[in-house]
Amino acid sequence: MSQRRLYHFALSGHAHRARLMLSLLGLPCEIVEVDLKGGAHKRPDFLALNPFGQVPVLVDGDAVIPDSNAILVYLAGRYDGAAKWLPHDPFGQAQVQRWLSAAAGPLAFGPAAARVATLFGAPLDMVRAHQLAHGLFTVMEGELSARPYLAGAAPTIADVALFSYTAHAPEGGVSLTPFPNVQAWLARIRDLPGFVPMPASAVSAA
Repeated sequence: MSQRRLYHFALSGHAHRARLMLSLLGLPCEIVEVDLKGGAHKRPDFLALNPFGQVPVLVDGDAVIPDSNAILVYLAGRYDGAAKWLPHDPFGQAQVQRWLSAAAGPLAFGPAAARVATLFGAPLDMVRAHQLAHGLFTVMEGELSARPYLAGAAPTIADVALFSYTAHAPEGGVSLTPFPNVQAWLARIRDLPGFVPMPASAVSAA
């Protein structure tokens, strides 16, 4: 078995989704905490792994994979022979991809941005972030009324990609109270064998 290392930051939802996928697949991995506050992600040794200077980065033998969504695709493609987490058929793949796009779009610029602004003082537009969050969660609420998981009847990497920042949206002042289907979906993810949580931070008033 190849040596795996995940370059990680405990309060990053992007890093958490990679760690969660590894755990759901039962893959052992060394977790390397990156000192973001100290600027370790901008040093030459880390930039050699990811020129964008961002966590997470997965090193799996000779393979180096930056970007959380890319890591999810890689892990599912390499280690999930049953294609449970990433379907092989084009339609199933498309259903997953639309949610990966949402993770990189309204999730990142909505609840994730609001959380970063609240916890770390990032100079972001909170009004816009909350608007994007509510818009995304409204869509998720409607779609989860028709099925238990985002891309179908069973969990996929789509659910892993959306989980962390949705679950921790209240830390950015975004209430999940109006979205009972989303809350029920979060509970289903937490009940999956191999689930690992992301550390909680102080919750801002919604």
